[in-house]
Amino acid sequence: MLLTAFAGTLALSSCNETTEEVSKPMTDAASVAQNASNKVADANSNLSKKNDAKTVNAQKDQSTSSELLPKTSVTFDSVEHDFGVIDEGDRVEHIFKFTNTGSEALILEKCKGSCGCTVPECPKEPIAPGEDGEIKVVFNSKGKKNNQTKKVTITSNTEPIQSVLTIKAQVTPAPAAE
Repeated sequence: MLLTAFAGTLALSSCNETTEEVSKPMTDAASVAQNASNKVADANSNLSKKNDAKTVNAQKDQSTSSELLPKTSVTFDSVEHDFGVIDEGDRVEHIFKFTNTGSEALILEKCKGSCGCTVPECPKEPIAPGEDGEIKVVFNSKGKKNNQTKKVTITSNTEPIQSVLTIKAQVTPAPAAE
């Protein structure tokens, strides 16, 4: 009986060793899988952090956005100006006049020309209710020919949030150089 118990213990011991040997490769495979899983989780975490940073930056940008400011209204004397016939290479300018017709300060957040040849200059300071302001638009016709129509988009704390000003010109091409 003692011999049987010893043989059983030896068999169990042998079985445990076999189990350990067999389970080691499985543990290594599981470890590799776990490491790969951790790397994917780390990459996702880093991507999530980057996306969170982008979201925070977008929220910062939005927090200064005209969408969040108290609304007012603006009235332009005109929203379109035609320079008529000009020569290619001429630099012409027009001043668009406007009035803050609302009850809140008018803040012109962004003034953008439709291309590099059209450059607006907008007031940086808020325009009080009832006050007037001006937007100067300079058009450089260098490299432009024939009928030209350009837009200036004004983003402000108005409803709608954007106003569009238009300039036009009939540009006479410069004579060809000989």
